Amino acid sequence: MRIGTEDKKKLAVLGVVGVLGIAAAVYIYTSLVTPDAPPAAAPAVVTGPAAPLAKKPGVATPPAAKSLGTTSAQLDPTLKMGPMLVTESLVYSGSGRNIFSAASAPIPIPKPIASVRPKGPVVPVDTPPPGPPPPPPIDLKFFGTATSADGHRQAFLLKGEDVFLASDGDIVQRRYKIVTISANSVLVEDLANNNQQTLPLIVH
Repeated sequence: MRIGTEDKKKLAVLGVVGVLGIAAAVYIYTSLVTPDAPPAAAPAVVTGPAAPLAKKPGVATPPAAKSLGTTSAQLDPTLKMGPMLVTESLVYSGSGRNIFSAASAPIPIPKPIASVRPKGPVVPVDTPPPGPPPPPPIDLKFFGTATSADGHRQAFLLKGEDVFLASDGDIVQRRYKIVTISANSVLVEDLANNNQQTLPLIVH
């Protein structure tokens, strides 16, 4: 009887150990074969409109930003046949040339009334060569006359700070010859340049 009781205990222990071994094998198998679960998505944070800041005196409040984005709910991918049929039924009705048709007649270009180029031979303009430069002015000033008792007249001439009293035929500064003396002018000849100039009377 003892032997039978001990055999039952051993069988019971072996059964428990076998069940635990099978459970451990199943757990290890499922943990190796089953893929890891994806991490939980972070909860969406919904932010409302920011509270208006307190307006300070003298500081302008910036304008609110406009929403430029579009959501999928605002997009309508459905084709609307009505506007498409209206576009297809349009017919070109312009009065000018149809640039989309090769058979369209070109627009006539008006001809010029007169020729742009002159008719006949072109006559060259004859420009004479430049002449000699004009003689320099006589550097004398006539500012008065003196008449003697016999009617002989003399002229007062000024050059710089030098004063000259000259009669007809006199030569001043070894260059200027007095030709004629009148009450309001003096005719002087520049011997160096061979030219004559009339000096008017300077009234002070």
